[in-house]
Amino acid sequence: MAGSREAGNSEAGDSEASDSVAGSGEAGGRKTGGRAADGRVAGDALPGASRGAGRELHTRFVTVHGYRRAYLRAGRGPALLLIHGIGDNSGTWRDLIPALARRHTVIAPDLLGHGGSDKPRGDYSVAGYACGMRDLLTVLGIERVTVVGHSLGGGVAMQFAYQFPARCERLVLVSTGGVGPDLHPVLRAATAPGSGHALALLASSPGRRVGSVVAGALRVLHTDVGRDAEDLMRVFASLEVSTARQAFLRTLRSAVDGRGQAITMLDRCYLAAGMPSLIVWGEHDGVIPVEHARIAHEAMPGSRLEIFPEAGHFPHHADPERFRAVLEDFLATTRPASHSDRQWRMLLRTRHDGARVGGRTAAGGPTAAGGRTAAGGRARRVRRAPDEG
Repeated sequence: MAGSREAGNSEAGDSEASDSVAGSGEAGGRKTGGRAADGRVAGDALPGASRGAGRELHTRFVTVHGYRRAYLRAGRGPALLLIHGIGDNSGTWRDLIPALARRHTVIAPDLLGHGGSDKPRGDYSVAGYACGMRDLLTVLGIERVTVVGHSLGGGVAMQFAYQFPARCERLVLVSTGGVGPDLHPVLRAATAPGSGHALALLASSPGRRVGSVVAGALRVLHTDVGRDAEDLMRVFASLEVSTARQAFLRTLRSAVDGRGQAITMLDRCYLAAGMPSLIVWGEHDGVIPVEHARIAHEAMPGSRLEIFPEAGHFPHHADPERFRAVLEDFLATTRPASHSDRQWRMLLRTRHDGARVGGRTAAGGPTAAGGRTAAGGRARRVRRAPDEG
């Protein structure tokens, strides 16, 4: 397939282009002595990076639309695009990349406004991010990908598959946003006017010290949020830089308001027919409830669902070996989607106004769907770990 041929290109050429851009001091890169916004120097290995596919993982840079984008790249073969969540960066995938890179070209970018990428005053909508992923892949010479998205990245992944179906082979959603309004109250509160001042205080060194004590208490009490305390504190630490904090708030407010998530994928889930889809969630997700996994599973025809019984919002951190095994099994046992303009047009035309999806109407009301998908077929049985009974 075209995607496999492009993804199999040698990394050497890409590395040359990246290095020349990183050191060019173009408008997007804004010369800072070669140092990225998160403090890493171009070419530095990620902290804790391990050897994979015979080489260390290094941060690369490329300029797109005048802004510098940071990304990780490893391996050869069919392409995987790994998209992180809000306030996070590509490092969230670093322990998984070496193993995945044995059979795949793995691309893990820092979204605009995150990590080592530039943080302009710009468009931080989910649709804008999806366009950014298309443009980054085009610059890197990769035509088609299996896209994997965590949290906000799941919303970006869904939007990418919706906007550019011809470029998406499979869809993997990990604790994804965009299913329903439910969301942790702190994130809802962060959309209020003036919340930037409170966020600056929380992200400061004294604020993080207090936060660490609170997070430790939540962990000891075995709360759902406490399971992700380390990851959540890492995200807060990244917001100490004002440009990162502003980008975080712009991103959050583009999708969330005081009542929760303001955008939903449920009205377009029927378009997943023919797209191999995997949904992964932690049973104890304190950020986005696991019930959203079951709603999305029912709404997406033929999707697979994997619930990690001991995980919170970061199942790929809670049990990385199982996550890798589930993902690799999904890749090995599904065929890449192939959408033509005619097929896409037919899908759009077969959608009936007011049809019920995912156990809810597009407006969010309940339905007696009887466990059937929007396409009328039975939802695939939930696969659980052996110890779940």
